[in-house]
Amino acid sequence: MRLVGLLAGPLAAGALLLIPSGLHAVPGMGHRPAAAAAVAAWMALWWFTEAVPMAWTALLPLVLFPALGVFGTSSLPSSLGRAALPYVDPYIFLFLGGMALGAALEQWNLHRRIALLIMRAIGTAPQRLLLGMLVATASVSLWISNTATAVMMVPIGMALIAQLEAGEGRRLEHFGAALMLGVAYASNVGGIGTKIGSPTNSVFAGVASRRLGTDVGFLEYMAAALPFVLLFVPLIWWMLWRMGRRDALGPGKGVDVIQRELSALGPLSSGEKVVGSVFLVAAVLWMGGDFLRPVLAPWVASAFGGFKLLGKHYEAGVALLSAGTLVLLGRLSRQALARVPWDTLLLLGGGFALAAGIEGGGLSTYMAARLEGLESLGPTAQYGAVALSTVLLSAVASNTATVNVLLNVLPGSLPLLAVSTFAASCDFALPAGTPPNAIVFGSGYVRLPTMMKVGLPLDLLAAALLTVYGLVWVRFVLG
Repeated sequence: MRLVGLLAGPLAAGALLLIPSGLHAVPGMGHRPAAAAAVAAWMALWWFTEAVPMAWTALLPLVLFPALGVFGTSSLPSSLGRAALPYVDPYIFLFLGGMALGAALEQWNLHRRIALLIMRAIGTAPQRLLLGMLVATASVSLWISNTATAVMMVPIGMALIAQLEAGEGRRLEHFGAALMLGVAYASNVGGIGTKIGSPTNSVFAGVASRRLGTDVGFLEYMAAALPFVLLFVPLIWWMLWRMGRRDALGPGKGVDVIQRELSALGPLSSGEKVVGSVFLVAAVLWMGGDFLRPVLAPWVASAFGGFKLLGKHYEAGVALLSAGTLVLLGRLSRQALARVPWDTLLLLGGGFALAAGIEGGGLSTYMAARLEGLESLGPTAQYGAVALSTVLLSAVASNTATVNVLLNVLPGSLPLLAVSTFAASCDFALPAGTPPNAIVFGSGYVRLPTMMKVGLPLDLLAAALLTVYGLVWVRFVLG
């Protein structure tokens, strides 16, 4: 598949660029829409097949947009500047700061303590244990990467299963699978809830800003996304408990494992207190941005020659200031920062650059005319088609690659783009869709037929819920 993708990318680009078509007939645009389409097709095929590392693919616009004259400027420095500018978008720095804060939580094991405390509060009866695992995982995934959340929660889940099996004297095939799938699914869904929870959310915010000229605030995004997490986690629990209860578990001794893990962490350290305090302040500042930014804007304009402080600048500033504070206080180490997935920042930049090329090259005008059929559909059909197609595409491609492509070709409706973004994190049927899905296969309790049997109905349920959710709630918040 990678070899096919490696060859198909440049071949598709060459065909779009050289073969006469409507892409060469957009008034006043010359060959630029065809050039933008060629780069978009090349990037999409390489992203979907992972023919080369995804971050490498994200660098193609830096070379191809100026070389093909996508922006229509005769000056090479000007073309290079327009191609490079999206790689330093404020939303990239917001995600960078968010990842650094997540790294600090991981360094001091504060995320682990929070998860264990949530699980202990919900209860340790088998059905409550499963719900506690889902809620704890989703809660942590709101603030740190889905992959890091899954890596942390799998050992906790395995320890719980081992304790329960020791008490029952038998292997708990069904409950073990339910618990492990719960880790994967809750890691994915929890990341939907905040701007920094998943790279897909930053892609959405960047596309909304560049393509639609709309800055979606941190609190505004949470208002649109978090209720879906709260609605869908209980549905995941219901589906997984239907499978897990087949083992007919007794009360079990999950409380022993949770208490032992908490005891191993010891009392709350000074590092945890500092990191927790800085993180809490950052969260409050993010959520209060709509109220604080107008107060700060005149001061910033006066100090920096009339600079207009937008929401994305404010949020990125809070993220970087918080991360820098932890570094200066010695609570965020170089080793912790080294574990940050830096290539994700290039991936985000590549997605923003692709959006800039599609807009600047006139391809958006061409696509808008071709998507009139979708826009003429009723709202229910639009949201249903977008939700289902995004869920299905994310099953075979990474969720970040999916939104990088879809958000640039779908109609320019903010609620519709938001629904597609949420749907990209709702792949539950195949391990290829998201890293957490693949991680739980290492537990020995999850097999592909099991994941597909549970995941396919959840995929369809997510698409159906997102259709209604988009119509009823997202349009109200973001419309």
